[in-house]
Amino acid sequence: MELSLFLSMLGFLWVAAVTPGPNNTLLTTAGANFGFLRSLPLMVGIMLGMQLMLLLVAFGVGGLILVYPSLHLFLKIVGSLYLLWLAWKIATAAYEKIELGEAPPRPMPFWQGGLLQLVNPKAWLMALGAVASFSLSGEAYRSSIVAISVGMALVNLVAGVLWLGFGTLIGRLLRSRRAWKIFNLTMGALTAACVLLIWH
Repeated sequence: MELSLFLSMLGFLWVAAVTPGPNNTLLTTAGANFGFLRSLPLMVGIMLGMQLMLLLVAFGVGGLILVYPSLHLFLKIVGSLYLLWLAWKIATAAYEKIELGEAPPRPMPFWQGGLLQLVNPKAWLMALGAVASFSLSGEAYRSSIVAISVGMALVNLVAGVLWLGFGTLIGRLLRSRRAWKIFNLTMGALTAACVLLIWH
């Protein structure tokens, strides 16, 4: 893949990765509630889920979604239900006063970050758009998929660290039970609002 095409692809992936969506809302909430380091496994799960999705799109499943609209509808329904469940969990999370030296409550597990990608329409569109727009034909196809995979990992890492850091900063500013409740309700509402983007 030529450098100009690779940089163009990075621009596309960056916009898709850094804009608000289910992944970034989840990372912000995790950073605020559990801190940066304890939320890193969730970020890694999200990144690995994105890589798996890219491979699925590049080697067949993406074509099935285009051929069978009912599969796309099924993914939208499952994705909507999963996001609403996440929104409920975020909005109703119990307040935990975190003292220095005291371990915060357990963050969202690694596997949930990966699972979210399989039902996240924004992630599917990112993978489909990258493969459709930037993969090369013939013998160069596999190497171009590797380049897309590397590019996706880079932008997801940077965007993930930014959103997680943003959430961690917010978490340090939220000192009262009321502030935590408002934050979690807001983030839950934003997660639920992502469902509207699925059906737009």
